[in-house]
Amino acid sequence: MKFDFMVAGGPLRRMQDLARTAAASGLSGLTVTETGRTAYLSIAAMALATDEIDYSTGVAVAFPRSPMVTAKVAWELAEVTGGRFELGLGTQVRAHVERRYSAEFDPPGPRMRDYITAVRAILTSFASDAPLDHQGPFYSHTLLPGAWKPTPIDHPDIPIYVAAVGPWMLRMAGAVADGVHVHPLHSPTYLEEVLLPTVAEGARSAGRDPADVRLAIPVFTIVGDTEAEREPWKRAVKGQLAFYGSTRNYARQFDLIGFPGTSAELNRLLKAGDHAGMAEVITDEMLDHLAVTSTWSELGDRLIERYGGTADRLIMYGAHQMCEADPTNWDRWARVAAQVRAA
Repeated sequence: MKFDFMVAGGPLRRMQDLARTAAASGLSGLTVTETGRTAYLSIAAMALATDEIDYSTGVAVAFPRSPMVTAKVAWELAEVTGGRFELGLGTQVRAHVERRYSAEFDPPGPRMRDYITAVRAILTSFASDAPLDHQGPFYSHTLLPGAWKPTPIDHPDIPIYVAAVGPWMLRMAGAVADGVHVHPLHSPTYLEEVLLPTVAEGARSAGRDPADVRLAIPVFTIVGDTEAEREPWKRAVKGQLAFYGSTRNYARQFDLIGFPGTSAELNRLLKAGDHAGMAEVITDEMLDHLAVTSTWSELGDRLIERYGGTADRLIMYGAHQMCEADPTNWDRWARVAAQVRAA
């Protein structure tokens, strides 16, 4: 398995320092989220600092950008990383797409399928003499004069991952994507009973081998050698799970592990502004399903036991914040990374 940290975009020179530290610590790569800053610019800056690790968008918001814009940026990042770039795309939620980006959202599943197909068609035209001719239900790309075509690169086959949670999107990912960027709010039950069989169904419907669809899985960890050391990270994980869980689209995650009604209660508390109360809804029993709690010496084994044979890439959610709080944690994570990568 590959072993990444999930990081947010930041000041570009600081991101370069982070990339060098990550490479020196033996990480496989850095997966960059898109929040207040773009993931793409952060990856460009980091790749200029070191090309020893992989870089992924985890995930970039698709709909506000034309597929042509996304394809061109991905092409340039594949070039600067020496082929160590993976394009992770997601829909975001309706409110952000429509009200923050002023972009079209409906219908998100079919729109995302057409978006991925369009990006692939554009990348194929970049890499060959094939004319650009994508005419889908939402995107049409039929013009690519030579002056606007990027120069050839050594690694034109850019993997495209898609963020998927529900059955329709999982089947679509299995049919058309190189991989699935799994939501951080997940349990082994969800992976085994929902995600894997549904992705496989989608792959087989397109004549593909399900094994060709890779999984990038962000993981919540609560790690420390004492209860006191684990406590702040436990609080942070509870808060983040509560935030994600308040979105009704993720209600099934709680239902599957025996906690029906959790998402509705989290949503009620969110609307009331009771963020502390939201975190209290997440019980220790829920954490057993939704996070990995461990001492440092046992963490590698716990990750391998839970995700070995399933994940192509594990992405540690919150690990970078742990290292910022205490730089000596870089050495601890380096040992975990070496063990997981060896497995």
